[in-house]
Amino acid sequence: MTTVTTSTIEYPADGLTMIGHLALPAGAGRRPAVLIGPEGPGLNDFQRRRADALAELGYVALAFDLHGGHWFTDPQEMLARVMPLLADPDRMRGIGHAALDVLCAEPRTDPDRIAAVGYGTGGAIALELGRDGVDLRAIGTVNGLTTGRPGEAAHIRCPVWAGVGSEDPIMPAEQREAFAAEMQAAGVDWRLVVYGGALHAFHHPPVDQTVLPGVGYHPQHAQRAWRDIVGLLAECMPVTE
Repeated sequence: MTTVTTSTIEYPADGLTMIGHLALPAGAGRRPAVLIGPEGPGLNDFQRRRADALAELGYVALAFDLHGGHWFTDPQEMLARVMPLLADPDRMRGIGHAALDVLCAEPRTDPDRIAAVGYGTGGAIALELGRDGVDLRAIGTVNGLTTGRPGEAAHIRCPVWAGVGSEDPIMPAEQREAFAAEMQAAGVDWRLVVYGGALHAFHHPPVDQTVLPGVGYHPQHAQRAWRDIVGLLAECMPVTE
């Protein structure tokens, strides 16, 4: 297995001290890099392992933080933090840019080959970076099919891949349609994959916490969504060294 080097990086964002997880691939040269945004509850070991898995494939990967090192187990506390954040594009962009600065400061990062991938809230932040005109090679969002301020999707300069469960009550059919309409009107190179029978957060294994209605794990679709994301990265910024 490829040797991966990991480290914890503290950095300021949203008035908090964020605690990100950086994973570096073997070797010494520059590599394409990926920002990985977590679900609403925050950054946990499962999302850190996503960064490690991408580093094994040859990418520099930073799993960024949302809540200053906190991981919510109470859904109401999580919603009290996340809902105002999702309603404020500038706050989301601030969190995304702070993580992007960390990733760009890593000497192994190729600054011309950076992608942003996120799940739920992290996916919304990835999209806001695109709407803010960040020069990304790809954006992937799972269960984060949010729409932005009118006209700003035209700033997105890379392919956008989106995945969602067909039975997700948090991202229902009308939300999917609004997202698709925004991307299409902006002339974005976009794709939407609907995973049949899957609920919200279908990609995340069960954890010891109270969950919201409409949330559930679907192991087959979780693997498929991961393969789709890896395929997006391979298409848009393949590892060439």
